[in-house]
Amino acid sequence: MNSFAKEIKLINIEEELKNSYLDYAMSVIIGRALPDVRDGLKPVHRRILYAMYVLGNTWNKPYKKSARIVGDVIGKYHPHGDNAVYDTIVRLAQIFSLRYPLINGQGNFGSIDGDSAAAMRYTEVKMSKISQEIITDLEKNTVNFLPNYDGTEKIPEIMPTKIPNLLINGSSGIAVGMTTNIPPHNITEVINACLAYINNNSITTKDLMNHIPGPDFPTAGIIYGINGIENAYSTGKGKIFLRGRIKIIKDEKKNYKTIIIYELPYQVNKSKLIEKIAFLIKEKKIQGIKTLRDESDKDGIRILIKIKKDISINVLLNNLYKLTSLQTTFSIKMVSLYKGEPKLMSLKKIIKAFISHRREIVIRRTNYEIDKARNKAHILEGLIVALLNIQEIIKIIRSSKISETIRNKIYIQSWKIPNIFQIFDLKEKKTLNIYLTNSNLIKFNDNYHFSYKQIQAILELKLNKLTTLEHKKLCIEYQNLIYKISKLIKIINNYEYLMKVIYNELILIKKEFGDHRKTEIIFNNNSFIQKKDLINHEKVIITLSYQGYIKYQKITEYNLQHRGGKGKLAIKLKENDFIHKILIAYTHDNILCFSNKGRLYWLKVYNIPEANRYAKGRPIINLISLRDKEVINSFLVVNDYTNNSNLILVTSQGKIKKTNLKKFSNPRSNGIIAIKLKKNDTLIGVSLVNKDDKIMLFSSSGKAVKFNESQIRSMERNTIGVKGMNILNKKDDYIVSLIIIKHKSKNNIFTITENGYGKCTNHIAFPTKSRSTKGVISIKINKRNGKLIGSLKVENNDQVIIITNMGTLIRVNISEICVVGRNTKGVIIMKTKFNEKIVGLQKI
Repeated sequence: MNSFAKEIKLINIEEELKNSYLDYAMSVIIGRALPDVRDGLKPVHRRILYAMYVLGNTWNKPYKKSARIVGDVIGKYHPHGDNAVYDTIVRLAQIFSLRYPLINGQGNFGSIDGDSAAAMRYTEVKMSKISQEIITDLEKNTVNFLPNYDGTEKIPEIMPTKIPNLLINGSSGIAVGMTTNIPPHNITEVINACLAYINNNSITTKDLMNHIPGPDFPTAGIIYGINGIENAYSTGKGKIFLRGRIKIIKDEKKNYKTIIIYELPYQVNKSKLIEKIAFLIKEKKIQGIKTLRDESDKDGIRILIKIKKDISINVLLNNLYKLTSLQTTFSIKMVSLYKGEPKLMSLKKIIKAFISHRREIVIRRTNYEIDKARNKAHILEGLIVALLNIQEIIKIIRSSKISETIRNKIYIQSWKIPNIFQIFDLKEKKTLNIYLTNSNLIKFNDNYHFSYKQIQAILELKLNKLTTLEHKKLCIEYQNLIYKISKLIKIINNYEYLMKVIYNELILIKKEFGDHRKTEIIFNNNSFIQKKDLINHEKVIITLSYQGYIKYQKITEYNLQHRGGKGKLAIKLKENDFIHKILIAYTHDNILCFSNKGRLYWLKVYNIPEANRYAKGRPIINLISLRDKEVINSFLVVNDYTNNSNLILVTSQGKIKKTNLKKFSNPRSNGIIAIKLKKNDTLIGVSLVNKDDKIMLFSSSGKAVKFNESQIRSMERNTIGVKGMNILNKKDDYIVSLIIIKHKSKNNIFTITENGYGKCTNHIAFPTKSRSTKGVISIKINKRNGKLIGSLKVENNDQVIIITNMGTLIRVNISEICVVGRNTKGVIIMKTKFNEKIVGLQKI
């Protein structure tokens, strides 16, 4: 028991969890999820390419079975499942996943419909030509090698890539506590940016964007707006909007239009997109589509959408963009490993890291080539000197049968060097340079000593090298090597020459692999879909109930009826609720909403819910911030705020005020004061008025007053106003309508009472008097007619919508109503039921 107790070690569980989790997190970050900024590859990508390189599975060799590559990768370099490795190989071969695929695949490698690839035993792969530029110079000691998971193999720490792979192919991955999502780019643009950076390492991100305007996706499509691109390139984070590309075909004979989708946003599954569109059609969230068909084939994507007649194609498209993946967002987050640590990097930092990597690779490659050239030059030099002394060399060889003795004799002897080099036109400055070749050949004398390497090469010398021609070839080759070494040393010692080498290599890459941009960029930052873009621009009826339920319906739902009809149900109301206000407007209009308390609120028509005739609508308090016991009493459509127009406001007690429209042009969510009201007074009507217009006020007792707008001076918003009409019996009488008569117009005035009786009277029949008078009779009021509900300015070809407290609506022609004098009772316009009253009217 005691011995067991000694093996127990107490640890702090909080500290242990913290350390273990951090170790795990860093393992995932560095070993799996994030690419290295230098070669743009994750470890699994690097191991796959290296396995193919070792196996000789390069672009100019035959294909090999995918299973063989997977076996090598998991057996030697990547201790994970075969499915994970094969899935990576498949993605590296998909032309719709990578802008420049790193693997050439033969067989079924999946589709943009989300179909999976065939099993690895059926498919074949080899490296693509551009992959060769990632592994080029790997054998020239350009990178460090690390042991694999069991220490039996070596794996390159990084690839000596010539291409800026991180940018041209992008990368995505989810690590622990961080993610990366780098979009692909066009190789021509990226290399141009790299060249610009080499020419000026102080270049700004804005200047780099002259070369790289934005990402370039393999599936093409359209990028809308550049704000997200600018943010991503300058900070490493940003969001861009992607749309598929469409074309619209018009059939003039059959009068219908067809939308053809032939490019999709990046990483959008085509079959799921079609399923989503079909679902939206079924649920009637998208209306107007007659036919939906997938006509895609080997030549490319083609989704056909036939549109019904009289459908706004722009609205339909905007709904497709809004509700489906025909428009997507791509969140850019350029996180990669920089010096072994995850970093959020800007575009310039990524390019700088790549050029820095290239500089290190070229220096290491050059040192390797210098060493190799020096060693070869050293051997050539020994062969040349030996050929100049061939007779003596042969003599020593014949003098002994023991190789070691021959070597030692040649080694200890000083050898003569006659000035025979000049026979071959060799320049002394290139030949006699110990710095370039580590040579023993210093000058023309007899002090030359062979090294053991040179002696071994001499002893292996073939007889055909003894001819004068072969001797000259050796000297020329030696001279060329000396020249090559001098150029290589210049690369090491001269920074500008080093950068020129990198520059020229990038130029060659661009010539070999450069292509045109696939993804179009639309630079208008204001081109994103707004709610109004999803709504047809059409005329609608807006109804507001007394209890505050609001909705709109298409005016086409109500057919024209004759005068005296019963109407049609427009809204199904709750018990004790009735229609309070009605307005005709267009879906894209802006409405000023005036409350009984004299406050003003703003509302877009398309923000009002559309509903059928049997729906009550939505509480208006959910759309605008009404105060306690506040209800909307008046609507006014205003889309343009000008200094030339004034607003007339009228209260139930006859107060009237004129204020410049511009003072109501700044919307506030909690509303503003439009008119100051006295106790028990309410705002009942508003209208626009211009110079020389006439104002008419109508009371519930059937009286009307008419006066010039000039009788009212302009006031500020927070004022009471002046008397517009003198109401004698304020308990039973009140103002119900405000009408503005334009200068020299010949409009008629349509009036209607609560029991459905109405008439038309020319406005000229109403005398123009001073404001604040009690007015003249506009329609005779009695028990049959009931009180006056409202008045409208109309013309003979107008139509009027009338609605009752029970939600019944009728639409009638003004031409059916005779024009009569003021002091008349009128005719029946709408038959009402028991306890049913007219509550609102609106001109179309």
